[in-house]
Amino acid sequence: MGGIYWLISQVMLFWHTVWDKVMPDHRTLGTNWQWVLAIVFLVITVRVVLFPIFVKQIKSQRAMQAIQPKMKELQEKHKGDRETLQKEVMKLYQEEKVNPLMGCLPMFLQIPVFIGLLHVLRHLKPGTSDHQMQLYGWSIPEFMGAVDARLFDAPIVAKFSSSASDLAKIEANSTTVKIVAAILVALMITTTYLTQRQMIMKTGWNTDPQQRMIQKFMLYGIPFFTLTSGWYFPIGVIIYWVTNNAITLGQQYWVLHKYPPPASAAANTTPYKGGPKKTGDAKPVSGVRALLTKAKDDAAAQQAAAAAAAAAKANGKALAPKPGAKPVNPKKGGAAKRQSG
Repeated sequence: MGGIYWLISQVMLFWHTVWDKVMPDHRTLGTNWQWVLAIVFLVITVRVVLFPIFVKQIKSQRAMQAIQPKMKELQEKHKGDRETLQKEVMKLYQEEKVNPLMGCLPMFLQIPVFIGLLHVLRHLKPGTSDHQMQLYGWSIPEFMGAVDARLFDAPIVAKFSSSASDLAKIEANSTTVKIVAAILVALMITTTYLTQRQMIMKTGWNTDPQQRMIQKFMLYGIPFFTLTSGWYFPIGVIIYWVTNNAITLGQQYWVLHKYPPPASAAANTTPYKGGPKKTGDAKPVSGVRALLTKAKDDAAAQQAAAAAAAAAKANGKALAPKPGAKPVNPKKGGAAKRQSG
């Protein structure tokens, strides 16, 4: 992993040098923007490099959705014969030129970057020896500058869970660190949820129980993971995560409009309406709500019955002879017709 740490450090230092020329090294609004922007542009650099793979990922996902009807046919045809089914599925992948692993590749490639940044920021701490400071291509002034770098007076190397003694070493205020870290964690959770929600809103909930379970884990499980683990991440890592999520939202919006899900995928999904809806009968209504519903139905039935009775009474009056009118003799009418005939 030493090569990853060195590469992450060099990209950060490059962008720090660029932004240090644009805005000399001083704080504005309690923030060393050179270092904050160095992390932001580290994310942008990684996403630009991975963008072609990201497009291939979406195309692979669309291809997988397009062959779902054929997959179902194979599952029905070879039900109970697992070995034959696997062979036929692999054959289908080759014929359709689909790589199911491509869908996860961009995420896997970003994991080393995240771990590398986490290690580098944890390495930045006061009291480090000169030799340790110069690891991964850092100079001593750059190392000390990064240790002292802040976002709204909270050091980017600090975390919500930092002890008072650790914060005292970098002359940081505990309350300020906790407030800034808490806001960033909230943004991290929100943007993580929105990236998954955006995808499900466009593609819908998968009707396959296993796939739907994965969708639910991605929508709710990962944000919960960020909630429980975000307090232990340095502020610089959370900046990376939030920036990455914001770029993902933009990329997904573009890709989902340029490469919409195939029409055949609609048969395997249900529309997103705030959460996965179970197919089947509706849940029975009980309690006070049930009584109110029943009373409302009874009143409607009584009104309908009264309206029907009134209509029948009105029809009866229309058919009855008017008072004083002469009765009609059907026999006489019939004889007159016979005479005329």
